[in-house]
Amino acid sequence: HPGMLLILGALLIPFLRGKAKSVWIVALPVIGFVNVLSFPETGTAWTFQFLDFQLVAGRFDRLSLIFGNIFSLVTIIGFIFILHTDDNLEYMSGMIYAGSALGVVFAGDLFTLFIFWEMLTLCAVGLILARRTGASRGSAMRYLLTHVVGGLILLAGIVFYAIEHGTVQFDHIGLNGVASWLIFIGFGVNCAWPFLHAWLPDAYPEASIGGVIFMATFTTKTAVYCLARTFPGEPVLLWIGMGMATFPIFFAVLENDLRRVLAYSLINQVGFMVVGIGIGTSLALNGTAAHAYCHILYKALLFMSIGAVIHRTGKSKATELGGLYRSMPLTCIFCCIGAAAISAFPLFSGFVSKSMVMTAAAENHHTMIWLALLFASAGVFHHAGIKIPFFAFFSHDSGIRVKEAPTNMLV
Repeated sequence: HPGMLLILGALLIPFLRGKAKSVWIVALPVIGFVNVLSFPETGTAWTFQFLDFQLVAGRFDRLSLIFGNIFSLVTIIGFIFILHTDDNLEYMSGMIYAGSALGVVFAGDLFTLFIFWEMLTLCAVGLILARRTGASRGSAMRYLLTHVVGGLILLAGIVFYAIEHGTVQFDHIGLNGVASWLIFIGFGVNCAWPFLHAWLPDAYPEASIGGVIFMATFTTKTAVYCLARTFPGEPVLLWIGMGMATFPIFFAVLENDLRRVLAYSLINQVGFMVVGIGIGTSLALNGTAAHAYCHILYKALLFMSIGAVIHRTGKSKATELGGLYRSMPLTCIFCCIGAAAISAFPLFSGFVSKSMVMTAAAENHHTMIWLALLFASAGVFHHAGIKIPFFAFFSHDSGIRVKEAPTNMLV
């Protein structure tokens, strides 16, 4: 099982030293990626009987495979990025976090999903604590409390659903009763819906430099995956997604901390995916999956770029940076590529995946939603496409002169 491969492999990390540890933390996700690529297009595996329910730890179809693919790929990227840290807490939390995300993606029943879902929370807390500051400790506690409540809501929904329907199959549920609404809200907490989102801009800027790469990938995108699996075509998701796509723009424009800007931008981008799920057509759902795949790559790239800046300068505020293109030219180029992708420049990935969702909205005559997404695209162009690279690498010359990012970060 791809999730268990990473989870069990993580347990060996504290016993390894030097190059052996470095080789292990990169080789393990590479093996996992090859493993995922070998799965069949359809089918099930690792089934168990629990009481009156059949638990399925491996369910393969096009939706699970595309998320399993990108989760495995970004795990490789993330561990190469943090190769220089030699921090067992960060290594183990990141590896088990990735394994838990894969466990959610390939789960065929709600009980199995819930077990891996709760492991996501614990590992994210570990990545926040790995920053080892007073602010990160406070943020970790708030993150834990928020997601424990969200997890309890999800568990209550799963139990009620099992009682009502006599099954825990993880497939289309739809909003048709108390149980489904509880499951819906439980997923919404991790998805960072409006009014349930405060944990994200609070926690992500306080996580370790490498840890935020995993956090930006797994928590919200597993929620997107679960919503696409269980609640496609629900009209309420159109309005939730529209709110997610629009309101963070105003916070991102005013924010000084560049990692917090990226956190608000992340909510904005997930809003496009939620809208696609709410539309529920083939084009919209394909657009959601495509945008999740693209977004994970370019958002990770932007977080890595700012992480490299923090690693060299110790600063992340726009007013304290500037002129770094002189001493970190490669990092600057990579940041600009990520900014172009998130801004939906033609020839960059975000242009294709955003256009799929917006075209689906237009084809289904959701005029207000289409206009909101157009506004959201313009907003993200400003705060992520221009603000992030401009203030970090251009703007006024801050006088900071540092070395280029370490080789593993550049890779």
